[in-house]
Amino acid sequence: MIIVPVKEGENIERALKKFKRKFEKTGVVKELRRRQAFEKPSVVNRKNKIRAVYVQQMHRNED
Repeated sequence: MIIVPVKEGENIERALKKFKRKFEKTGVVKELRRRQAFEKPSVVNRKNKIRAVYVQQMHRNED
């Protein structure tokens, strides 16, 4: 839980800026995006094989 101490009479925008900075440092959003973009290792291997076949065909066509 993020706690942002706010002094009496402190501007709300400044408190929000402190909160956003602390929230960014925790890395929650970065971790969430990384988990959403997760691909199974089998899918990654399949993509790599398809790419390798494509590159080999391109090299053959150049010769």
